[in-house]
Amino acid sequence: MRCVLAGGSGFLGRALYAELITRGHEVVVLTRGAARDDGGVRFMTWPGEDAPGDWQTELDGAGAIINLAGSGIADKRWTDARKADLRESRVLTTRALVAAIRKATNRPAVFLSSSAVGFYGPQDDKGPELDEAAPPGSDFLSSLASDWEAEAHAATALGCRVIILRTGIVLDRRAGALAKMIPPFQFFVGGPIGSGRQVMSWIHLRDWVALVVWLLEHPTAAGAFNGTAPNPSTNAEFSKALGAALGRPSWLPVPGVALKILVGEMAGPALLAGQRVVPRRALDAGFSFQYTNITTAMADAVR
Repeated sequence: MRCVLAGGSGFLGRALYAELITRGHEVVVLTRGAARDDGGVRFMTWPGEDAPGDWQTELDGAGAIINLAGSGIADKRWTDARKADLRESRVLTTRALVAAIRKATNRPAVFLSSSAVGFYGPQDDKGPELDEAAPPGSDFLSSLASDWEAEAHAATALGCRVIILRTGIVLDRRAGALAKMIPPFQFFVGGPIGSGRQVMSWIHLRDWVALVVWLLEHPTAAGAFNGTAPNPSTNAEFSKALGAALGRPSWLPVPGVALKILVGEMAGPALLAGQRVVPRRALDAGFSFQYTNITTAMADAVR
């Protein structure tokens, strides 16, 4: 089937479309760059909003639309302008995709839209497991994820099977959060963040890709799914596994106060707090994770 990826030029999108091509699917990536063909993938220019263009034609008759669009949460300090960009790059782009689906003559069967475990809000280290039935939190990231998901759910009324994937920290040494964590360890100054007791909900890149493909191809999969491994780890356990995988110590903690001075508001919900998120629905539906232990997953991810 033809799969259209919005935000498909990032590291998650690249890994996903490589697997989709391997499985025989046609892939079209919506990008802000120039239209081109590259390695069996067609890139179509898309301004990220509901503006007329050839990109709308690609949605008409597609088998699946996959929405990964959104600015990086921890890429910059959270100013008011940055918060507005984080919201617009998710909420408005998702709204534009749903508007294009509404105009299509042959609407796609599946609309998979990304979200994040930040939906559940910050949680202390003694908090309970959070499955897909848990309510949203009340902080900025929770509000952002809730509004993001609401825009995607609008496609249900258009006849689409809507899937919301609440992704945790994706393990891959080349990009994402892990790539930013590796350099301090390589210079022997890596260690836990703050108390180290905050819970990190992670998933290996291969499992994330496999889960997305499984959700697309499973005709009964709909609604919210947690894109996390079955066994979350504390930040101290995560740091220890990263240090071991790199052959480096993991004893030097990053003080929470210093982190708040350095990065501002995002330190609290994004770095010093966590969520004990579990993929209950995927497990109950029969999805099998390849990497369930942080030590094994980390060793493979940084190899």
